[in-house]
Amino acid sequence: MLALRLARRAHPVVQLRRLLVAAAAGGTGFLLLCALGHALAHPHAPAGSVLRLAWCVAPAAATVYFAVTVARTDPGTRPRPGLSAIGLGPGRLMAISAVTTALSTVLGSLLALLFFLHLRGDLTGMPFDGAAADVLAAGRPLPLPAALTLLAPVPAAASVATALVLRPKDTGARPTGPRTRFMAYDTFDIRRRAASPAGATRYEEEPDEEAAAPTAPQALTESAAPRPAPGGLPWGVAVLAVGLTIETYAGQSDNGSGLTLPGGFAESPAGVLGGWLLTALGLVLAGPGLTHLAGRLLQSVRPGALRLLSGRVLQQEARRIGRPLGVVCAVASGAYAMLTLSSGVRPTVGPLTLLGALVVAGCAVLTLATAAVEARRARADTTAALLRLGAPSTLPRQAALLRAGALLAVFGPLTWTIAQLAAQPLAA
Repeated sequence: MLALRLARRAHPVVQLRRLLVAAAAGGTGFLLLCALGHALAHPHAPAGSVLRLAWCVAPAAATVYFAVTVARTDPGTRPRPGLSAIGLGPGRLMAISAVTTALSTVLGSLLALLFFLHLRGDLTGMPFDGAAADVLAAGRPLPLPAALTLLAPVPAAASVATALVLRPKDTGARPTGPRTRFMAYDTFDIRRRAASPAGATRYEEEPDEEAAAPTAPQALTESAAPRPAPGGLPWGVAVLAVGLTIETYAGQSDNGSGLTLPGGFAESPAGVLGGWLLTALGLVLAGPGLTHLAGRLLQSVRPGALRLLSGRVLQQEARRIGRPLGVVCAVASGAYAMLTLSSGVRPTVGPLTLLGALVVAGCAVLTLATAAVEARRARADTTAALLRLGAPSTLPRQAALLRAGALLAVFGPLTWTIAQLAAQPLAA
């Protein structure tokens, strides 16, 4: 009930993000139900149904990743001392975030089920003159337990992943018990009384947080100190090289094991798909390291204030925006490879293929946008301190454009090169 109240009273932007999560879950659920419909319509061809079900893994993973990112940036479930005083500590807020994520994904899955039943003609009759009757197995009874079983993994995975990401960190011994917990997280900043040697009572002097807070130049100096470089760049480059090697080897060896790729590319080597998955994983692992490297290159060779600020921000936010940026580059490289292959032929892109591509690409772009908004909110105090010190009001926008240009200069050629190398084995 508390999760429903927090969800209802959230900011409109937060509500929009949750609706986008529900839409992504609905698209993934509809693809899963279409795989079930294909299995019902073609009971003697289980290989095609299993392949359709396997292609739903990418939209499901993209949906779960987007749902976790939205839950992490939700300001309504952020730990605060006032909530800890009434028993809503980090553990309870983590559970509320998991429940809110489950509600959003379940809503999308139920809408997908209703739309699927509508297209089958089980609710109001057959729409679109029965054009989707063969794909959705309209003439056969739908096993409801099987449909619910297919729809359950996405909400379950999203809520479990949210709970794992937002689990409270163990920072040492914490006070236990209701009274001790209330005294430890005092909402009204009441100074504790202690007995003096003479028997009188006095207030124990505690450090004043406002007086101890660093000034604006000190805060800028501490926040501008670059973090150490993420350690995933060597592993990402290694996995990327292994994936490209597997793609090249699988494209040259014709062993007869072929898969039907989305878009009508039949008899494609199965090893090419495995190599591309490893390539995408390498991009995700190398994303934070490449972002940190872009920040270092941006502030090299006698930088000015603008380049120094932009480079330090990239180094500071490398872990936050690096992985979503790697996911976007992996999706972009796959889409570019498919467009390159289909330039000379007429691709048979059906509505389900288009829906799956929209879910994966939309979740990747929205995840990156959400992470960028979270990073901007995290450095809002630093930006305000810069403006108080007399910096031009256009400095934040210029720094943002410079960071975007640096990331595009680093990730753009890399994405194009990987897409070209990934398209060569399929074109052979």
